[in-house]
Amino acid sequence: MITAQRAYDVIRQAIIDRHQIVCFYNGFHRYCCPHTIGRTNGTSRVLVYQFGGNSSSGLPAGGEWRCMDIPAMTGLKTISGPWHTDMRHSKQQTCVKHVDLDITMT
Repeated sequence: MITAQRAYDVIRQAIIDRHQIVCFYNGFHRYCCPHTIGRTNGTSRVLVYQFGGNSSSGLPAGGEWRCMDIPAMTGLKTISGPWHTDMRHSKQQTCVKHVDLDITMT
């Protein structure tokens, strides 16, 4: 098990390298491309485009934007594969209040 700080560092590097991440979040296995990382109310968070796996609300064909609290992510690792995104990322995101890194910054 990795620490929340190590998970933050892994995700941050995945944004820079445009690598996919895989993890368990709220009991579901998820495949994602991280886009924005930072903090909200002291909690480290990441805005991802989830394109595979499952969630309690289901996953639409093609994927969907998700906001995740990094300390709640387990089994995190980066994997190779195509980058997934959605043009709606150009709209104002509300997941991360204090942005450390956004895909548009790399």
